[in-house]
Amino acid sequence: MKEQFFPEVKKNFGFGCMRLPMGVGVNKKEFSKMIDYFMDHGFNYFDTAHGYLAGLSEKAIRSCLAERYDRKDFILTDKLTAPYFKKQEDIRPFFEKQLKACGVEYFDFYLMHAQDAQVYEKFKACKAYETALQLKEEGLIKHFGISFHDTPEVLDRILTDYPQVEVVQIQFNYLDYYNPSVESKRVYEVCEKHNKPVIVMEPVKGGSLVDLSDDAKSILDEENKKSQKDYSYASYAIRFAASFPHIFMVLSGMSNFEQMEDNVSFMEKFEPLNDSEMDAVDRVRKTFEELQLIPCTSCHYCVLDNECPKNIKIPELFACYNDRKRFKDWNQNMYYDLNTRDAGKASDCIQCGKCEQVCPQHLPIRDLLKDVSKTFHG
Repeated sequence: MKEQFFPEVKKNFGFGCMRLPMGVGVNKKEFSKMIDYFMDHGFNYFDTAHGYLAGLSEKAIRSCLAERYDRKDFILTDKLTAPYFKKQEDIRPFFEKQLKACGVEYFDFYLMHAQDAQVYEKFKACKAYETALQLKEEGLIKHFGISFHDTPEVLDRILTDYPQVEVVQIQFNYLDYYNPSVESKRVYEVCEKHNKPVIVMEPVKGGSLVDLSDDAKSILDEENKKSQKDYSYASYAIRFAASFPHIFMVLSGMSNFEQMEDNVSFMEKFEPLNDSEMDAVDRVRKTFEELQLIPCTSCHYCVLDNECPKNIKIPELFACYNDRKRFKDWNQNMYYDLNTRDAGKASDCIQCGKCEQVCPQHLPIRDLLKDVSKTFHG
């Protein structure tokens, strides 16, 4: 049986608020309906950040959650992100702005966001960890942690430097478990070494582990038939992540009520993957390796705040490329044209490298855009 790391957190499944139902802004009626369903089924953990949906996520949390439920009834995580401060003196005003945006008096968890070797140096120089720990002493933060995108060695250094870190949020899914650019397995093992509970982000890798190839679908369909279950493709990915002993929370970014219903259906009474299911997801992982797809999660960090000087819709063009390879779908030419009608083409890349500096996946974006250009322009 898993250790209960934080007793105030109900169950091991959380509502990630980076991808929400959208219309003209966040569809608050749909979001409120999803929150109610989530809470009614015994869950209480919500995750946001100031940059999610260009600030709309925090504001939607305020109107759809904080103003509709007693504060003690939900757990809220927010994050300190590098672009929003330049010096230590900027951090507290930014933090207070986040509290106000979310409509709360404190955060249950507050994470140093998207830590890698370079970002960590900025946080150290600005004494961001020390400032957050002071906010914790004042009761404005209940638990202090980090979200992380880098090598196991960098994580080991951070946790050695700051043993006060209570929790680590990492990218963890069956596709990245052995991926040499993400190293989910080894990063997780560093968390175990330091006895840090783990929050999982990207368990379905931005939808990639739902939108499967026919070969991958057949593997999981056969597993369902064998077990006489009707598990969704998403369920295998989320349950995989939740099956490890130091993982106390798996986040899912749900953009419609149907996704919420599906996720709740298998996480309300969570059962870890059995040996046969583990073998099935390992075989699915191998089908991805054979396709050699671009492992982009569509987080859009590369294009936030007009990061790309040529206005290239990098995640969308990578999605067109992947669908072309996955489904041999020549209609992707049309979608590529739509995504470049009022924006840059892959061939417009000037190789400045700004996108690569902020990519959590550490993708060689400039080289990959050359592959995209070759695929769609010849």
